[in-house]
Amino acid sequence: CQVVKVFGEDGACRSLEASAGTTARQLCETLVRRTRALHDHSWALVELHQHLALGERPWGHGRGTARGTPGPADPPVPPPERCLEDHESVVEVQSSWAPGADSRFVFRKNFAKYELFKSNASLFPEVMVSSCLEANKSMAHSELIQNFLNSGSCPEVQGFLQLREAGRKVWKRFHFSLRRSGLYYSTKGTSKDPRHLQYFADLTESNIYYVTQGKKLYGTPTEFGFCIKPHKVRSGVKGLKLLCSEDEQSRSCWMAAFRLFKYGMQLYRNYQQAQARLSQPPWIGPTPLRSVSDNALVAMDFSGCTGRVIENPNEVLTAALEEAQAWRKKTTHRYSLPAACHSSPLSAAIHRTQPWFHGRISREDTQQLIGRQGLVDGVFLVRESQRNPKGFVLSLCHLQRIKHYLILPSEEEGRLYFTMDDGQTRFADLIQLVEFHQINRGILPCKLRHYCTCVAL
Repeated sequence: CQVVKVFGEDGACRSLEASAGTTARQLCETLVRRTRALHDHSWALVELHQHLALGERPWGHGRGTARGTPGPADPPVPPPERCLEDHESVVEVQSSWAPGADSRFVFRKNFAKYELFKSNASLFPEVMVSSCLEANKSMAHSELIQNFLNSGSCPEVQGFLQLREAGRKVWKRFHFSLRRSGLYYSTKGTSKDPRHLQYFADLTESNIYYVTQGKKLYGTPTEFGFCIKPHKVRSGVKGLKLLCSEDEQSRSCWMAAFRLFKYGMQLYRNYQQAQARLSQPPWIGPTPLRSVSDNALVAMDFSGCTGRVIENPNEVLTAALEEAQAWRKKTTHRYSLPAACHSSPLSAAIHRTQPWFHGRISREDTQQLIGRQGLVDGVFLVRESQRNPKGFVLSLCHLQRIKHYLILPSEEEGRLYFTMDDGQTRFADLIQLVEFHQINRGILPCKLRHYCTCVAL
C-alpha cells in the first residue's frame, strides 16, 4: 500500500492508504463515507500541478522577478487540472509525478464528468465534426457519441485553436484535426493534404488539463485555454503543449473528444457503472444532509394527519397539478404573503445550514467555483450580495455561462419575504425559494439541478 494525500477545497488534507489497484472511484467512495457526504456519481478526484502555475510567466504580468517568478503582489493563479477517470489507478497517477513537485489530488464535485453521455447534451457543434459536414445532415447527439465509441466509424474533430510557437511568446491561429492516430494541425489554412498536416500530440501518451486564468499565467489570447502534458514530461512548463480555444463551447468539445478518443468504451462503461450505483440502496450509516435533487424527490400526500408516499402514477399527476395550482395562487398574486409565523429570526437565517449557501464569497470566486465543479445547466449556489448588504445572489449556470440573480428581502405588514422579481413571486425564506426553483423554472432560464458544495475533510 501507498499513502495518498487528498485535499479538500478548503485546503484541509486527509491521508489514506491505497493499494496498487485502488481506482479513483473507489477512493472517492471512501471519502464520501468518511465525510458523510451525499452519495452520487458527481464526486471526483482532481489532479492539480501547483508548480506549473508558478513556473513561466508572460512578460508584463505581475510584479515578480526578472525571470518571471511571481512576487508578493501577484494574485494566486489556479494550476492546470484534470479530473481522473473512474477506472484510473490512483497510485499509478501519483507515481508519475516528479519527485519534489507540488502536485496533489483534490476531492470535489464535477457535474460535467458524464455530461457527454446525456441525451440533451450539445457538446459537439456540427461545424467541428467531420462526419456531420461530410454527410451534410444534422446528427443526433446520441448517434454522434455512438460513432465515437465505434472504432470502425470514429469521426474527426476539427477547428481553429491558438497555439503558442515553440521558444516564443507569440500565439498563432492554426486549424487542428483530432484523429485516432493523434492531434494534427495544418501548415496551410484548413488543408488536410498529408503534406500540410503537422503531427502535434499523441493521445495515448498524454493527458489533457484545463488551464484557468491563462492570461495571467501564460498570456493566452482568451481565458479558454488547455494544455497537453505528455507522460514522459514530469516537471517544468517546457514540455507542456499550450492551446487556446475561442470560446467555452469549443474548449468543452475538444476536452470531451480527447477523453472519448483516449478511453473509448471504457469511459461509457464508467458512466454505466455510475448510473447502476445510483440505483443501489446506500450503505447503512448516518443520514447525510437531505437532498432535493431530481433523484431524491418522491411524490408525497400531506392531506391527512401523516404524510405518505404516492405510488400510483395517476395519483402522482393529480397531486402535482393540485400543488402547482396552490403554488400559483400563493406566488403569482402580487399581494399574497407568507404566514406571519414565517417571519421569525430562525426562518430568516435557516439558509445558513444548507450546503448550497456559501456566505460572503465574491463574484469572481463564485465564477471559479462553478467553473471548477462543471459548467452544466442548473449548477448553482446562493451567496450574500456584496453590493446590497441585506440581499443575496443566486448564481446559476446556463448554456456554459454563469448568470447572477439578485434576491431581495422585503417586509410588509410585519412579515418578511424574499423575491427575485420585485415581489411578483414571494418566498418565506431562501430554502423555499430554492426548492421551488428545483421543481419549477420560474423566471430562471432553467431549473436548479445541482448545488455547488464543498465538504470539509
